[in-house]
Amino acid sequence: MERILLLGCCGAGKSTLARQLNQILNLELIHLDQHYWRPNWTETPKEEWRTIVQELANRKRWIIDGNYSSTIDIRIDRADTIIYLDYSTAVCMYRVIKRILQYRGQVRPDMPEACQERFDLDFLHYVLTFNFHSRPRVLKKIKAVENHKQVYVFKNDKEARVLLDRINDNLF
Repeated sequence: MERILLLGCCGAGKSTLARQLNQILNLELIHLDQHYWRPNWTETPKEEWRTIVQELANRKRWIIDGNYSSTIDIRIDRADTIIYLDYSTAVCMYRVIKRILQYRGQVRPDMPEACQERFDLDFLHYVLTFNFHSRPRVLKKIKAVENHKQVYVFKNDKEARVLLDRINDNLF
């Protein structure tokens, strides 16, 4: 496990799991949101974004969390381990709303400066529809590489915890 890619719906717990893996494995922790968003939620232009992601993925050892479908192939190609948090829409929506309430008006630890947490209907719509629209495409890409990469698909936190415990106990 030298390059771990974490994918899944917003609110599934990608950043939390990334931090937990980082504490055990001491790999560079890269939250894509910190590299994508500019002040006041301004998006990075597409071509510039691809260059940034390629540079990040070319690093030797890392944990990268974030979806960003336009660059998923770059990250999948470089990753040796892919973890997909395949959590229910209800769990993800609950966690996103909880996060909005907890951090409203503040910057979350996995976000860049000047991007304060906010209530955003478009974002909530994205979370509500992720498992219908994005999930099938992501799972198809993961399935295409499962024979030559370590791939884990977790349905809940308990399944993810088993992997953390195995890594922590050096059973991996």
